[in-house]
Amino acid sequence: MKFNPLHNRVVVRRVEADTQTAGGIIIPDAVAENPDQGIVVAIGAGRRTEAGALVPMTVKVNDLVLFPRHAGTVVKVEGEEVLVLDEEEIFAIIEGK
Repeated sequence: MKFNPLHNRVVVRRVEADTQTAGGIIIPDAVAENPDQGIVVAIGAGRRTEAGALVPMTVKVNDLVLFPRHAGTVVKVEGEEVLVLDEEEIFAIIEGK
């Protein structure tokens, strides 16, 4: 199945957080929070202005992005949970990682 979000929506696959700190302390699952980073897997065409002009998306497929912990809507596509966000909910594109 091909998944095409509409308008300015972005589909993100969450990146799992590290379960161990730099000092070697293991973080149990019960304490770990949802990751706030993800890989963009699909994007919409962009949003339309009131005049009808198309404003293209800033993010691209395969970008690593930063977003709020409780942003978007979790949906299941082909057995995998992904997050659907508006592009405005994304804080930043993480480069060089």
